[in-house]
Amino acid sequence: MAPPLLTLKDVRHGFGGTPCLDGAELAVAPRDRICLIGRNGSGKSTLLRIAAGLIDPERGERFVHPGVTMRYLPQEPDFAGFATTRAYAEAGLAPGDDAYRVSYLLEQLGLTGEEDPSRLSGGEARRAALARTLAPEPDLLLLDEPTNHLDLPVIAWLEQELAQSKSALVLISHDRRFLTSLSRATVWLDRGQARRLDQGFGSFEVWRDKVLEEEEIERHKLDRKIANEEHWLRYGVTARRKRNVKRLGNLHALRAEARNYRGPQGQVTLAVSEAESAGKLMIGARNIAKTYGGRTIVGDFSIRISRGERVGIVGANGAGKTTLINMLTGGIEPDSGSVLLSPATALATLDQRRDSLKDEWTLAEAMTDGRGDFIDVAGERKHVMGYLKDFLFTPEQARTPIKVLSGGERGRLMLARALAKPSNLLVLDEPTNDLDLETLDLLQEMIADYNGTVILVSHDRDFLDRTVNAVIMADGAGRFTTYAGGYSDMVTQRGEGVTARKGQKGKLSAMAKTEDAAAPSAPATPTPREPKAKLSFKERHALETLPKTINKLHADIDKLNALLAEDGLFATNPVRFNKAVEALALTQAKLAESEEEWLRLEMLREEAEG
Repeated sequence: MAPPLLTLKDVRHGFGGTPCLDGAELAVAPRDRICLIGRNGSGKSTLLRIAAGLIDPERGERFVHPGVTMRYLPQEPDFAGFATTRAYAEAGLAPGDDAYRVSYLLEQLGLTGEEDPSRLSGGEARRAALARTLAPEPDLLLLDEPTNHLDLPVIAWLEQELAQSKSALVLISHDRRFLTSLSRATVWLDRGQARRLDQGFGSFEVWRDKVLEEEEIERHKLDRKIANEEHWLRYGVTARRKRNVKRLGNLHALRAEARNYRGPQGQVTLAVSEAESAGKLMIGARNIAKTYGGRTIVGDFSIRISRGERVGIVGANGAGKTTLINMLTGGIEPDSGSVLLSPATALATLDQRRDSLKDEWTLAEAMTDGRGDFIDVAGERKHVMGYLKDFLFTPEQARTPIKVLSGGERGRLMLARALAKPSNLLVLDEPTNDLDLETLDLLQEMIADYNGTVILVSHDRDFLDRTVNAVIMADGAGRFTTYAGGYSDMVTQRGEGVTARKGQKGKLSAMAKTEDAAAPSAPATPTPREPKAKLSFKERHALETLPKTINKLHADIDKLNALLAEDGLFATNPVRFNKAVEALALTQAKLAESEEEWLRLEMLREEAEG
């Protein structure tokens, strides 16, 4: 058996208070495929940096077998001093390494090598860092969140590249499918300890639940043993006469063990504030198109999204996903076609760039925008400290500036802000970035329980399969196609997943920049359509009066909901309660019909006006 490439023994490290690593160990043999699993803040990145030799632990041993080559992929690469991405990637080569491999990797990752590192997007920075890390083909690769900010074509390529690599891997990722495909062993960081399972991530969750169940049984046995010993201490005849010193000492030891027990880290509590339900129709789009700088971003797309639907949008970076969302939610106007939003739409968004967070804000200020110490969540008035605690933030952190937060903590804070806003339409743009697996599970459950409509942009295939019931696929040429089901269902129907357009690998960065930098005011000349017959007098009259009817129906629904919410109504006046229930159902049905007719007539008007 070959000796380990890397060994960590009895590693202890912390940043004040309880150490995040306390006796953790790691051994990596040649060709190992290890995934490192744990909650945000459990010490995964710290352990990987110790393994890479970037920081020294407070205690413990690190041994690297002589001659072993190693490369580490950080979450936030440092490009200081490099004029181009090629110069940055080539700086990772050692004497004797093949410089051509840098060119190969840059091309495969959609970079030209001439990009200015100071102007890279998050996805471009990640791809440049991957090129630098993979180019030397080292004996050991230490990869910290390699799929973050990557699109699906690049993730699929990276998965294949790593599967064919001869390097040993230690991998941190939140992408379940990526982990399941690549890992053959799992190291679980839990309460400072590293527990190893010699099976891949696919077996981890069942094993973890079994470990925690056995731990709970042992904890219960300890409590029972303490209770029995305390009973003996109080009532045992021998105890009253002799005070058995040894047995009393055992009891003190048991109590100390119980006091020092660190249970599993708490879970995030996700609760979403829901606005009053809108009608059946949330969004209606017909023949919408958008062009920037001569390139068609969205071309002739139509869709109807009803209340309660969960729609995923997928595609390569720069394919137009964000532009489509902005048009569907009223952020920008289409060059042609029409988009109709329900009048009762209450929108909440999760911004993947987190631009709405100011570094100088404290966490509490970020939640309240600096207005007081209370927020309304799901109809309840909560103190901001209590709400932040639901997202695993400590009271001490509530007064610290945002700039000191990790990526995962920023992700949780953005979720807390988005979910606190009353909504019936939730737009989540890359919500999975930096979140740990347990938080992703809870976010998935929240989406399932949410009564409103969800539009979700993600490159996480497993998360899409678990959450959406329809997928809109962007091919990068302005074409968007809708498929029923999750991501795997789309692959079955298409015969392939999301891919970069042929001949476009090196142009993906330019495509993404075109979409990001395009000004909404740059109109395109729409393709002229054959004008349809004008609306009849009856249809024009209905189009003018329907908005008032819809608003009145919404007001009637609000009154009926308020009546049904009265305490004791059913007990004191069941007849009135039942009539109100029937009236509510009838009014909601009328609202749905009115919205459908309004949408139909608006589409006819748009076409008639050319």
